Amino acid sequence: MTVAMASRAVQADAAHRQRTVLFVVNAAWFFLSHRLPLARAARENGYDVHVLTDVSTPGEAEALSREGLTVHHARIARGSINPFGDLRFILRAMRVMRLVAPALVHNVTVKPVLYGTLAARLVGAPCIVNAISGFGYAFSHESRWLLATVLRTAYGLVLRSPRVRVIFQNDDDAHEFQGAGLVSAEQSVLIRGSGVDLARFSPGPEDPAAPPLVVLAARMLRDKGVGEFVAAARLLRERGCAARMVLAGPLDESNPAALTRAELETLTSAAHVQWLGQVDEMPELYRRAHIVCLPSYREGLPKSLIEACAAAKPIVTTDVPGCRAVVADRVNGLLVPARDALALADALEMLINDAPLRARFGAAGRVRAEREFAIGSVVRQTMELYARALAANR
Repeated sequence: MTVAMASRAVQADAAHRQRTVLFVVNAAWFFLSHRLPLARAARENGYDVHVLTDVSTPGEAEALSREGLTVHHARIARGSINPFGDLRFILRAMRVMRLVAPALVHNVTVKPVLYGTLAARLVGAPCIVNAISGFGYAFSHESRWLLATVLRTAYGLVLRSPRVRVIFQNDDDAHEFQGAGLVSAEQSVLIRGSGVDLARFSPGPEDPAAPPLVVLAARMLRDKGVGEFVAAARLLRERGCAARMVLAGPLDESNPAALTRAELETLTSAAHVQWLGQVDEMPELYRRAHIVCLPSYREGLPKSLIEACAAAKPIVTTDVPGCRAVVADRVNGLLVPARDALALADALEMLINDAPLRARFGAAGRVRAEREFAIGSVVRQTMELYARALAANR
């Protein structure tokens, strides 16, 4: 190889690395359900896309491979604080980053944000984007104040850098982080959720012959308000309110707030609530639903609710960060206090008995989805953030 050829090869390699993005996500299933459209858009915009994640099934591996993504495996324990396991993840992330030399590292969810940012800063990655998709388990209950304090301190240590940009999904989280001095306003960007496919989640007419179907779509976690949903179902049944109450979502045993299969089966059988487990065809379930419910304790921006908006379904949810970013009370749904099964039952009963109100709320939700939550808008805003961040850190 001549000197000129070697020089051109070095220049080509440098140009390639300048267009490389590395996503760091704790679980492949989450990446596939929440970030895949973004990865596709990055590829279409000329980026070489790599993903560092925990691939737990052959199906996940096949799905990632079909998308043409370069996958780097790493195990990260979401439900525990194991310093040895966490250190192994940090070291693994550093090795991958040295190998890939990404121009931009995009970390998603709590541990990847903390450990991915630390690894990226240690190896000198020029640009880091962090997606704060809610505060999660530690911030959803006052009894977890010690863990929340530790996380706040950790966030403050790793996020304050001119190389770091932070995506927030709702105003509450952005104001809380900025108010605590964890990030600056200049670092912060508001992008509302991971987006929804407006064509896939489309409105459909109610079946007037079917009993009202109320759906809670989420992982089976206490913090999603599963217990309150079941308690509300019991109250509605005692009142003689004819409705079919359904839970749709998988167990998540690695989450500290997880319900076990035995606990869930005991809860649902006592209240005559049906648990469907993992549902792959959510658009069809939403088309059949009359009401979508999420009595969560705290969210980033819940995907199930923006999908409900797109499907023109009225929503009953809690007046907490994340949920109230999707639902305007008495506009496209009803807001109730968190952990209040009685208020939840009252709100559900109101909508179960009022079809015109359901239609009005549903239509307003569809308008809001088109205006604020369309996947194309989320992707465009994120690609624009990439371009600004890369330009600022050259």
